[in-house]
Amino acid sequence: MEIICNQNEFNNAIQLVSKAVASRPTHPILANLLLTADQGTNKISLTGFDLNLGIQTSFDATVKKSGAITIPSKLLSEIVNKLPSDVPVSLDVDEDSENICIKSDTGSFNLKGIPSDDYPNLPFVESGTSLNIDPNSFLKALKLTIFASSNDDSKQLLTGVNFTFKKKYLESAATDGHRLAVVLVDNEDNIQEKDDYLSNEENLSVTIPTRSLREIEKLVSLKTSESLIKLFYDKGQVVFISSNQIITTRTLEGTYPNYSQLVPDTFSKLFTFETKKFTDALERIAVLADQQSSVVKIKFDESNLALISADAQDIGNASESLLVSGEGEEFDIAFNVRYLLEGLKVITSQNVILKCNLSTTPAIIVPEDNVNAFTYLVMPVQIRS
Repeated sequence: MEIICNQNEFNNAIQLVSKAVASRPTHPILANLLLTADQGTNKISLTGFDLNLGIQTSFDATVKKSGAITIPSKLLSEIVNKLPSDVPVSLDVDEDSENICIKSDTGSFNLKGIPSDDYPNLPFVESGTSLNIDPNSFLKALKLTIFASSNDDSKQLLTGVNFTFKKKYLESAATDGHRLAVVLVDNEDNIQEKDDYLSNEENLSVTIPTRSLREIEKLVSLKTSESLIKLFYDKGQVVFISSNQIITTRTLEGTYPNYSQLVPDTFSKLFTFETKKFTDALERIAVLADQQSSVVKIKFDESNLALISADAQDIGNASESLLVSGEGEEFDIAFNVRYLLEGLKVITSQNVILKCNLSTTPAIIVPEDNVNAFTYLVMPVQIRS
């Protein structure tokens, strides 16, 4: 194999696909990237795959001789990243010894590769469900929920985001057992490629690991100018395909909790805050709350003021009053301040509504301008009086 390529394009491709290289590979070849060069198309393809997450990208280059080889990801990344960006990079592979020579105008590097024959194939979905998704809709659904997924590997199904694709909309949800974020996004372009179009009753529901979604989010963010991204799903595997990139990931197995049952039907207390002022006040109070238990208390009275406070024993305390309009008598409730802030920071509405019943039952926060589109449920913290 013999190629000449642009250093910047090569480096960007390496950085992208190396996110799918195993940090602790079970086999030496999984620590490598697969590089394939095609003289017919003058394209280079790079692939990283840790058996759960796979990323493949391609770019134009001068291919003098076709071939394929796997190269140690970490070494390749560090070498190409440090090469001058204004000079082409050449890469030659000796097919007899698997020796890889990387050259720039100032010097050369020799690495030992592993033959590409042993590199695992990316799983491609042959049959199953095929959808077109609008990148902007998907990105919105992802950003409004991913923060609420769990970091606890023992709750495996909760370490991802659940997506339900219906004919006219996309619903996504994430929960860690203490809070729940649910969003409904219009997506008229969920079109089946095959004859079995999604009916209004049918839906495709998949739970995708958060780790994979962070990489998918980067891919989709670059593609928001594209009209559609292809999604294929079959037997626990999801594949996202855009113009020159492919991401494949395993889904999390199991039935996602029926989260709609968790949201109360009615609320006896409704309080409307200005989103930015509420967020800013909580961030200031969080300075003290974070010193100990991360708990903030919110006390509502009949004076249209909410008193937000935190008490860090033996360290200090903080309190701040905030204008609020609401329905309901005097009421005290407490929350983990981080949970409140993470939910508020994804809301773009000028005002938010906090809905409660008791200080021990789930509370929800919704944007005032679109109360049905986004629901953020938070379990209160019980405070001993």
